[in-house]
Amino acid sequence: MNTPALSTLPAVRERDHVTGSNSPRLTLVEYGDFGCQYCFAVSRPVKALLDRFDGLRLVWRHFPAPQLHPRADLAAELSELAGLRAKFWDAHSLLLTPHGRFSHDDLLSVAGRLELDPAETQAALRERRFRERVLADAEGGRRAGVHATPTFFVDGERLDRPWRELAQIVPARLAAA
Repeated sequence: MNTPALSTLPAVRERDHVTGSNSPRLTLVEYGDFGCQYCFAVSRPVKALLDRFDGLRLVWRHFPAPQLHPRADLAAELSELAGLRAKFWDAHSLLLTPHGRFSHDDLLSVAGRLELDPAETQAALRERRFRERVLADAEGGRRAGVHATPTFFVDGERLDRPWRELAQIVPARLAAA
């Protein structure tokens, strides 16, 4: 069913972006790319699971593929800036897109909708202030066997089945917990 990754999947830390239960019985870790159409497609079903199950939490980690989704790495960096203002999940919702690419104006528009300071946003993107944070997520994903997005880990085990099966796996695992 799943590939164990407990030894290579980085542990959930304070720096991670977490939503859902504060006392989880089940943790989903998603490695995603804001420009990935499949990450966009899975976002609503995952939100529905989070809304339905109190014992579930989601951890988002960056795994951008700018060669496939232009400026997805900058979108991830913008989300980190938003995270400093407690707006990561708002940025997450605005940045997930099915079209696979971001223009500079797209990123600035999202920053405006998040009410981020325009000068700070421009400087952060130009200077790549959050590049290392995004690269660290991606490197952790590679060590855990991530090759594409979205890749999910269910309590540390890589989901090697279609992500649509989360709708059956999550309730079953929570019932067993």
